[in-house]
Parts: sequence; C-alpha cells; structure tokens
Amino acid sequence: MISPLAFIHPEAKIGSNCEIGPFCYVDKNVVIGDNNVLMNSVTVLYGARIGSGNHIFPGAVIGAIPQDLKFQGEETTAEVGDNNTIRENVTINRGTAAKGKTVVGSNNLLMEGMHVAHDVVVGNGCIIGNGTKLAGEVVVDDCAIISANVLVHQFCRVGGYVMVGGGSRTSQNIPPFVMAAREPIAYCGLNIVGLRRRGFAPDVINNIHEAYRIVYQKDLLLNERIELIRKTVPMSKEIEYILEFLQNSKRGVIPSLT
Repeated sequence: MISPLAFIHPEAKIGSNCEIGPFCYVDKNVVIGDNNVLMNSVTVLYGARIGSGNHIFPGAVIGAIPQDLKFQGEETTAEVGDNNTIRENVTINRGTAAKGKTVVGSNNLLMEGMHVAHDVVVGNGCIIGNGTKLAGEVVVDDCAIISANVLVHQFCRVGGYVMVGGGSRTSQNIPPFVMAAREPIAYCGLNIVGLRRRGFAPDVINNIHEAYRIVYQKDLLLNERIELIRKTVPMSKEIEYILEFLQNSKRGVIPSLT
C-alpha cells in the first residue's frame, strides 16, 4: 500500500494498513498510526504524530517548523488525532517552546488551504473552512464550525458549538454556542440550528439564550454579568462552560451588534 515513488525515512514508524501515495515524503521522527490514507504529494515532517483512520489529501504539509522567529529548533511536535479529513494544501506547523506541541483532535474536517499555526489546539468534531488561518496559540473548542477565509488572531479562543461567518476576522474570543459574523465581527445570536442538530434540549437552549441576554447587557460590568447569571439562570454544564469561558477571556469577548 506504499507507492515506490514515495519517500519514507527508515526511522519513521508506520502503522498497519496505511496507504501512502506517490510523491509523499515522510521524514524521520514521524509516527503514523493504522488505517491512514495519504494521497499523493503529502509531506509529513520531523515531529509529526498522526493517529489512526485519517484521510489526508494532496499537498497537505504536517509538521513544518513554526513561522515564529523565536523558534530555535527545539524538540516539538505536531499531533493529529483519529478519523480526521485533512483536505488539499492544509498546513499544520509544529509547536514552539511556548507549549511544545500543536494539536488537532479527532473527527475534524479541515478544508482546503487552511492553516494551523504553532501551538494551536483544535478540539474534536470541528469543521474549519477553506482558507481559514489560525494564528499561534489559538484554541478552538469541540464542535466549532468556522467558515471559509476566517482570520483568527494569535492567543484567541473560539468556543464550542459556534458558527463563525465566512470572511470574518477576530482579535477577541468568540464565546460558545453563538453565531459570530459581520465586519467588525460581532455576536449575532445563538447558533440555534446547530444546537438543535446536536440534540440540545429546548430548556437548555432557553437557558443559554438567557445567559447571553445578560452577557450583552451594556449597563453591567463583566463580573456583575457573571454574578447575575449565577443568581438567575439554572446551572448546568453549558452555563458553567459559558461562565468559565468569560472568566478566562484575557483578550475579551466579541461585542454584540448593538
């Protein structure tokens, strides 16, 4: 299942039942699990760790050194989980001394030409659109949907179950369960369709909506909004997640439309 036209370094570790197409390059200090498909012209460089069941399309590059001038050749990794679809020309860079690794979880779809920079952490079940760029140390939580040509500033966090509109750019955090779009980017309401598709109960959605009604009241300070949510909205793991996100948002969260 390995093309004679592929280069596999003798120190690379390849699992069972992998298909590696022509003109692929697999460097030393690479570990690839079982049942992966690397189509033609995939490049897997030093420090890459790839799980099982991934489908990687032509032109993808996993494990290139960071585009960070502070990088001094330290031992770092680019880690990819299981059952991901990584489309054409996706780039996933290694980590730096800051965190030591770049991580893409499992069951994600990374569409054509998107970039995962150094020390980024992408969770599980995410869809990231064509041409989207995640700068260094961005965090994307589980089940986020980020549309095409979105620019995410370094150190930002994108919450779970969001829908981010195409062509947006953000230098602030995008809290979970919301829709975010426009220029400049803003909170556009709950991702209600996405939450229903994911099986969130109506009462849970209503409570999330009430929490965000409080979050985006302009006459309260952030700590006052958090306390009001704690006092008036029934606690659940979803509400706790929102509160944790707000409390730890060092870059602040995106504003509302009004």
